[in-house]
This record gives sequence, C-alpha cells and structure tokens, in this order.
Amino acid sequence: MPEPTPDVAISLEAEVPEVLFEGMRRFIDQHPQWDQYRLVTSALAGFLFQHGCKDPCVQQHYLNGLFLR
Repeated sequence: MPEPTPDVAISLEAEVPEVLFEGMRRFIDQHPQWDQYRLVTSALAGFLFQHGCKDPCVQQHYLNGLFLR
C-alpha cells in the first residue's frame, strides 16, 4: 500500500449524533478561528494519537491542534 501524502485532503462523510453536531456548531460559533474541517481533523488526530498511532503526520496534526490557537 502506498504511503499517504500529508498535504492531500479527502472528503469524509459521517453520521454523528445530533447532540455532537450541535456541540460542534456552538463551539465553532464561539471560536471563529476554528471551522468544521479544523475541529474534525483535530479530534481525529487526537483520537488516533491517544490510541497509539505512531505516524509522524498524525502526531504533527495532534500537536498542531494543541498549540496552534
């Protein structure tokens, strides 16, 4: 399998509970520097990192989510 390219984005469609969607919407409304893409990317990277993913690109996204405000 070829290595993923870190700067290429893909589309992702997912069904989430309405309460999570509303929480995300309120968060974005209160934090204009965040958007849906940044929030989902940060959440996914955080989950993968905290569950042992060692990929350097995932780790970089995780750290960016922590320190880039």
